[in-house]
Amino acid sequence: MTLRPDDHVVVVGAGLAGWTFCHEVRRRGYRGELTLVGDEPHEPYDRPPLSKQIAEGRWGLERTSLVTEERRAATPLTWRLGERAVELNAEVPFVTLNSGERLFATRVVVATGVRARQLPWRTPETVTLRRRDDAEHLNAILSGLGPDDVVTVIGAGFIGAEVATSVVKRGLRVRVLEASALPLAGVLGESVAESVVRWSASAGVRVDTGVSIVDISSENGYSEVLLADGERVRSRVVVAGVGAEPALEWVAGSGLALSQGVLVNEHFEARARVGALGDVARFPWRGEPTRLEHWQVAHDSAMTLAAWWASDEEIAPLVPYFWSDQYGHKVQVLGRPRPSATVHVVRGSLEESRLLALYEEAGLVSAVVGLDQPRALMLSRPLLATPTTVDEARRLAPWEA
Repeated sequence: MTLRPDDHVVVVGAGLAGWTFCHEVRRRGYRGELTLVGDEPHEPYDRPPLSKQIAEGRWGLERTSLVTEERRAATPLTWRLGERAVELNAEVPFVTLNSGERLFATRVVVATGVRARQLPWRTPETVTLRRRDDAEHLNAILSGLGPDDVVTVIGAGFIGAEVATSVVKRGLRVRVLEASALPLAGVLGESVAESVVRWSASAGVRVDTGVSIVDISSENGYSEVLLADGERVRSRVVVAGVGAEPALEWVAGSGLALSQGVLVNEHFEARARVGALGDVARFPWRGEPTRLEHWQVAHDSAMTLAAWWASDEEIAPLVPYFWSDQYGHKVQVLGRPRPSATVHVVRGSLEESRLLALYEEAGLVSAVVGLDQPRALMLSRPLLATPTTVDEARRLAPWEA
């Protein structure tokens, strides 16, 4: 049912998804009450630059803001920043804040994103990079280091590799410790992951794989990482990039269907008057509930729910997309690659680590991955918009346009 002027929409989560929803629902004509709750004191900001331009020291944090004066004027709402939601009653519905106050609403949007996983060991020199305050803290540390200082990055996934790239660009030394035998193999499959890993070696970054950490201790401003083989890795700062988990404890017992995220329909509705967006939403993709921690999914899910609630409009189903900048190269992904998929390299080669690859599952293209192929990758988006076989994809060859 379309939103009415006497509705009150409470959006919990002041990140990209929550802010995009607020702006879009206003743009589409909703004039009722709108409240945005965020547990950080900062207005909505963009997260991808935190591990890139901010960690490199090239940008000030103000450049990450998503709230322009024009958008602020076009999006009148009640700001409840620095306040944390601790409970959702999806039946009434209402949201309870950490102060005990209840915000009664006619509709609620859950957009609380994910939190960075923490290492079991914490030292003053250990940093996780998820929030603006994390980036400010890390940037302050890196700015005070010299060329002989070492930065240890734990985790060689996308965030770990981006942080390592930024550290190298600052002229600092970095060492990456990774638990798995092959970083990113669980996302890109072994053959493409091996191509990506070669970038770190060419950039002069040491990546140790199959590493088991026993302990992390701190002394005189240094952290010491003790490995299972007895080696001690000493550094001025340890950056933990070991994944994230959805921030859902506050909706436990709310009445929503939870399974590694909030289960939603194609409109990103969890139930009639409750939506869920971005990193917390498990949405139907190719007939399977899927949760993806991607910028594009956060943006597109917000646009989808806003269109449905404000005007009953169904917009085109989103095509998952994400990118990562590593060691002077770019990884881009459309769809959802799995390590079990059959990989067809249709442009470039694995050997030169510059390629476009189609991932095939059940006879259809399930993903397209590009390594330093930005134009070809984006031209290939129609292959994911509708079911397409690999033979049809080769015949169409949109990447050659």
